[in-house]
Formats: sequence, C-alpha cells, structure tokens
Amino acid sequence: MGLLLKIFIPLLGLALAFYFYSAPENFNEEMLRGKRVIVTGASSGIGEQMAYHLARMEAHLLLTARTEAKLQKVVKRCLELGAASARYVSGSMEDTTFPEVVVKEAENTWGGLDVLILNHIGYTYFNYFNGDVGHIRKLLEINFLSYVAMTVSALPMLKESEGSIIVVSSVAGKTAAPFSAPYSATKFALDGFFSSLRHEFIIEKVNVSITLCILGYIDTENAVRAVSHAIQDTPAPKEECALEIIKSGVLRRRELHYPSRAVGSLLLLRDIAPDFLDSLIRSSYKVENIRR
Repeated sequence: MGLLLKIFIPLLGLALAFYFYSAPENFNEEMLRGKRVIVTGASSGIGEQMAYHLARMEAHLLLTARTEAKLQKVVKRCLELGAASARYVSGSMEDTTFPEVVVKEAENTWGGLDVLILNHIGYTYFNYFNGDVGHIRKLLEINFLSYVAMTVSALPMLKESEGSIIVVSSVAGKTAAPFSAPYSATKFALDGFFSSLRHEFIIEKVNVSITLCILGYIDTENAVRAVSHAIQDTPAPKEECALEIIKSGVLRRRELHYPSRAVGSLLLLRDIAPDFLDSLIRSSYKVENIRR
C-alpha cells in the first residue's frame, strides 16, 4: 500500500495541477507596484511573509494583527525592503467593529483599495472535539464573520479599482479530517460564502476577483507547534507559499492549491474515492500522540 500511494499521489497531483494551471499566465512583480493592499494576520507566519514580498514589489501596505509590537517590527522591515508605504492597525477580530476600522483606515489613507488579503485566524486546539459550542461560535466570528465584514466594508473601493479579494483558507475547508472540527467548520464556511459571492459578481458583472487559497501543512511557527507531534508530513515553506498566494491573487485565479501535488491529490481523491481518502487521512496521524 505504501509504494502504491507514493506512485499514485504524485500522479494525481500532476493531473490536477495541469487541469487548474494549464492556461498560460505570466506574473510580473510590477503588477503590484503602487498597489494599495491590506494584509490581515500580518505579524507572523504567512501574513508576515506576504508583507515582505509585497514590500519588495513596492506596494502600499496596511497591515493588521493583534500584537502591536510585532506589527511595528514588520512595518519597519517592509519599509527597509522598499515598500511604497507601510502602516499598521492593531486589534482583535473578535471585536466586531474592528474590520470596519481597518478598511476605514485604508480609505482615509489612500482613498481606495486594490487588494484585500484575508489571512488571520483565531486560536483553536488540535484534539478531539470537546463539545464546546462557545469556542466554535467565537472561532466563527474571527475566522469567518470578520472576513465577511471586511469584504462588505471594502467592496465599494474594490469595485471602483476593479481589484482582488484573496481568501487564505485550508485543505481542512475542502475535506474533513479528525482533531480539527471547529477550525474545519470555519474554513468550509469561507468556501461556501466566497464561492457563492463569486457567482453573484459574475452575474452582476462586478469586476472584482475572488481567489480562494487552499493550503496544506505549512511550516509556520503556530502550525508546527500545534500539529507536528501528530502529523507525519513535512511542512511546505511559508516563504514560497506566501509568494504563490500573491501570484494567484494578482492573476485573478479562482483557487490556489499549495503544495499543488499534495492538495490536488487530496481533492481529486475526495471526489473519486472518498472512503479511501478518509482511511488514508486517518492512517496519516500518530493517534497515540493525541491526548484528550
């Protein structure tokens, strides 16, 4: 079985990658020069790396996260790397008024917006579901409802600029896995909302793109700390992941799958052999390392 999977999974990934990305598209860093970009969850991990890439591309940046001290360091580094401008707004997405505050800051500073990158997540556990409905409600507020609120606030400016919305999601929002029920629920919600909104934009001829980024296991500090004891896979690099997110959003792609082979294979198996996929997922965890 192990040898079969080693052969089968890469072939599936290549097939799916060809299906999604066969169209000729060229990314040029100058596409971001002077663009006005909001990045949420920008104090660490993928969000921080996106900020650095965008800075090198000479974009105008508005960064947000909970921790002001970390944001100050990221903004300082972005200016050193060549950002056209960089500023921050610190606060928690648990505050239902905060998404509008961030967007209003962009409007007051720039008078418009070209790219909205929604990347922040709330803290959750990696374990058996403990029955805490309140935790799910709180996580939905941060991981889902604040994404909706920011989109609603930013949409008038994005319509005017014919801009882009980039939604950072997860393979956990496409196919279920154990030990992540609250997190997975919020990511499935993102897919449902933004995929439906994309339809409406097309029907109404609204020229604002929506790119849903389906990410696998990435080597961010938070992800490695949370799951490395139970997941046998090697995480993919956050620096490359961040760049692929930016490229996909600017090229106005429907979805990004990263790492493409691993995520693409899972999604194809979900559709053609769901029971086999479920078994494969369960076997990939070191269940003995999960403590209730």
